[in-house]
Amino acid sequence: MTSKQQDIKAFAFKTKAMLLGMEQKVQSAKKRELMYWYLASRGVPKSLHCLCLKLAEEYAVNAMARSCLPPPEHVSRLADTSFNHIVLLTDNVLAASVVISSTVENAANPEKLVFHIVTDKKTYSPMHAWFATNRLKSAVVEVKGLHQYDWSQEVNVGVKQMLEIHHLICSHYYNNLKENDLEYGGEHQNFLEALSPSCLSLMNHLRIYIPELFPELNKIVFLDDDVVVQHDISSLWTLDLNGKIVGAVVDSWCGENCCPGRKYKDYLNFSHPVIPSHLDQDRCAWLSGMNIFDLEAWRRSNITTSYHKWLKLVSKFVCCCVSYLVINVALLSM
Repeated sequence: MTSKQQDIKAFAFKTKAMLLGMEQKVQSAKKRELMYWYLASRGVPKSLHCLCLKLAEEYAVNAMARSCLPPPEHVSRLADTSFNHIVLLTDNVLAASVVISSTVENAANPEKLVFHIVTDKKTYSPMHAWFATNRLKSAVVEVKGLHQYDWSQEVNVGVKQMLEIHHLICSHYYNNLKENDLEYGGEHQNFLEALSPSCLSLMNHLRIYIPELFPELNKIVFLDDDVVVQHDISSLWTLDLNGKIVGAVVDSWCGENCCPGRKYKDYLNFSHPVIPSHLDQDRCAWLSGMNIFDLEAWRRSNITTSYHKWLKLVSKFVCCCVSYLVINVALLSM
């Protein structure tokens, strides 16, 4: 610097600018690391993956693991509306086991319960093997894979379009996270949740097709696979929904000016002119862990078709989780 007679002040500024630039790159790399660790942690844990492999092997070599679910003498209960039907859409074997065992343990009349587990083709063998070798003495459990359904071409096309739109939404958020200098938390936490594997999971989105999955049933209780039942839930089947499609609860802590849970603005893009004209962005969203579905009212209102129309119209959501979109679409359609 001295030999070339450069200005010391200019050299200092240039050096400081280079150091700041390098520091920004380091911080950006750390934030990307956080994002990638978050996405990796939301994937299937290695231990659960190994369990599924062991159960799949059990299904292949053990005749008991392939035995009928439910037994032939209980098949008639699957479409009998006098029983209490509980639906789970999941690819997590242990989680499904916890939901079912806790429900049966706290049921006043467990013999009235019929569980319908719908899973993907990959998890069908492990799921079947688990419940075939760990049978419940009272309740009935059905395990069915998506590959065992004979859906119409219209439904197949609808499911494909739905997943394509949600993949586009998640790609949008992923590109935003990569291109921007983001802090972990706040609004960007919602973006990370939108990239969660569960939000892209076919099992998560298929709840909009529950009436097609169970054409013989008129009312069901839907449970997420992260639920632990602590009381008897038989009264849910006698609950009068007054012609409504979905029975749900908001966060029990919600007060007059307080909502510690999620609000509609966390799930829908209120910058779209149509959305604020139908919904209040500060209204508390309902909890999706336990819902009652009146399938007859659902079919009459044709909510599934309405959902597809709104999904195409408003293609940029803050979160890809379908469970909350079902009720929003139902409200928009009424």
